[in-house]
Amino acid sequence: MRGADLLVRTLSGLGVHSIFTLSGNQIMSVFDASLDAKIDLIHVRQEAAAVHAADTWGRLTGEPGVALVTAGPGFANTLTALYVAMAAESPLVLLSGHAALAEQGRGAFQEMAQAEMARHVTKVSWASTSPAAIGHDLARAFRLARSGRPGPVHLALPVDILEGTLSHDEEPPLDEASRLEYSPTATSDTRSILDAIRSAKRPVALPGQAVSRSGRKTLSELRTATGVPFVSMESPRGINDPSLGAFAEVLAEADLVVLLGKRLDFGLRFGESPALAPDSKVVHVDHDESALEQTRRALNGSDRLIVTAQADPIATAELISQSLGASADSAWAEEVQAALSYAPPEWGPQEALGDDGPLHPLAVCRAVQDILDERESALICDGGEFGQWTQARLSSPRRIINGPGGSIGTAIPAALAARAAYPDATVITLLGDGTFGFHAMEFDTAVRHNLPFVAVVGNDAKWNAEYQIQLREYGPDRMVGCELNPARYDLVVQALGGHGENVTTGAELTPALRRALNSGLPACVNVAIQPAPAPVVRRA
Repeated sequence: MRGADLLVRTLSGLGVHSIFTLSGNQIMSVFDASLDAKIDLIHVRQEAAAVHAADTWGRLTGEPGVALVTAGPGFANTLTALYVAMAAESPLVLLSGHAALAEQGRGAFQEMAQAEMARHVTKVSWASTSPAAIGHDLARAFRLARSGRPGPVHLALPVDILEGTLSHDEEPPLDEASRLEYSPTATSDTRSILDAIRSAKRPVALPGQAVSRSGRKTLSELRTATGVPFVSMESPRGINDPSLGAFAEVLAEADLVVLLGKRLDFGLRFGESPALAPDSKVVHVDHDESALEQTRRALNGSDRLIVTAQADPIATAELISQSLGASADSAWAEEVQAALSYAPPEWGPQEALGDDGPLHPLAVCRAVQDILDERESALICDGGEFGQWTQARLSSPRRIINGPGGSIGTAIPAALAARAAYPDATVITLLGDGTFGFHAMEFDTAVRHNLPFVAVVGNDAKWNAEYQIQLREYGPDRMVGCELNPARYDLVVQALGGHGENVTTGAELTPALRRALNSGLPACVNVAIQPAPAPVVRRA
C-alpha cells in the first residue's frame, strides 16, 4: 500500500465521492489510487477553480469540499481562493502535492514553502511527513475544517510520501475526523446575557457566516421564543449590503447587539458610530479567542461590552431560547423586518421587461427570479455592480455570493460544484462580464463532466465598479483602464461545447433563459445591460 492509496481510502471512508482537481507531476499517484476507490475526479482548468468549487461544496452541504492540486505554482494559484473561503467560513480541505521530503533544502523541483504560505489564509496548514501518517493527517484536517468556526485547512503531501509504501495495510482512522464539540457559555456569562436581553428594548442578534448556515433552525427558534430579531450578513458591503434593505438605519437604533460567531469588523464599521449607537451594549460569543480579542480592542475597555465568551454560539443560542421567554418588543421586531424588506419605490418600474435595450439589472433579476420560483434551485451571485443588484433582488433556498472577502471570479466553478452537489437542482449563476474572464474555461469542465447550469452574464462592456469610482471621484474626463469590449460570451461557451444565447432587449430575455435551461448543457445567456451603479438603499 502506498501513501496515496491510504489517502484515497481515507477520503472514501470519510464519504468523499468527488474531488475538484487539476493534474500535476507530484499527485499522479493519487489519480491512480482514485480509480480503485471509485472517487470522481472533477478535473478543472485552473487550480483556483478547484478551491472555489470545494468552497461552494462546503458552504452548500456543510461538509468539507476537497480540492487536490499539484506543487509549487499549482499550489500558489490557490491562495486567493483560500482567502475567499476563509472569509466565508467555508469548510474545505486543500491537498497539495509537494516537492519530495528527501530533497527539501536542496533545490528540489518546484520546492516552495507551501505550508508556511497557506497559514495566512487557512485555519491550519502543515505537511505530511510519512506514508503511515497520511490517514491521521487527513482525518485531522477534516476535523479542523468542520469544527468551531469552519474554514479551509491545507495539507501538503510530498511526492515521496505519497509514493512511499507502508509495511502493512493501514486502516483509515475515521474516528479522528469527528467534529470537535463545544459547550455553551458558562453559567455566569449566560446569566449576564439573559439579563442584558431582558433589559434591552431594541436588541438585535447578528450571527456569523457559518452560524447562519448551520444554525438556521436554532436561530429561528431563538427569534420565535424571545422575539429578538436576527440578521445574517454575508456581503463585503456589510451593513450597507443592499439585500438587507434599510437595515443599517434600524441597527443604528439598537441598544443591544448580540454577536453569535460574528466578528466586530469592517462590516460593522468596528462597532463605531453611526453604524452602532455610541451607547449600544455588545455581547459576543465566539469559538475563537482571536475574534473576542478583536472586539475587546475595538471597544477599548468601554462599558458597552457586557460579555465576551469563548463558547459555541449555536449551543448558546439554544440555551437562551430555552431560558428566556418572549422579551423583545414586538413593535421593534416588526420595525426591523420592515427595514429588511424595504425596497426603493423607483425599483418597481426598472424591473419591467420592455422592448428596448440595454436592460436595467433589475429587469434581469425579475426574469430570473420568476424561473427560480418555479423549481428546486441553487443560485450563485458574483461580480461588481451587477453582482450587487443580483444579491439585492434574488433569493433561493441555496444561495452563494462572493462573500465578505470581496473577491470576484467564483461564479462558474461555484455553479459546477452546486450542480455536482445537487444534481436534480436548477443551477443559475449571475455574473458580470469582467467576472466571466476569470474562469471562463471552466465551461469546458462543465461540458466534460456533464454538469449543466445557466450563467447569465450582465454585459455592460466595462469593469463597472471601478468605472463608477472613477466617475464619482475624478469625473467623466478622467476615465481610464475600465473599458471592455462588448464581447459575445455566448459564442465562447458555444465553442467550448455549451449552449449560448445573446439578449439585447427585454422581450428576448425570458425565452432565451428557458431555451438555455432546456438545452441540458452548460449555458451562457449574454445580456446587454445598462452600466448602473450598485444600489444604495435609503428610506426617505
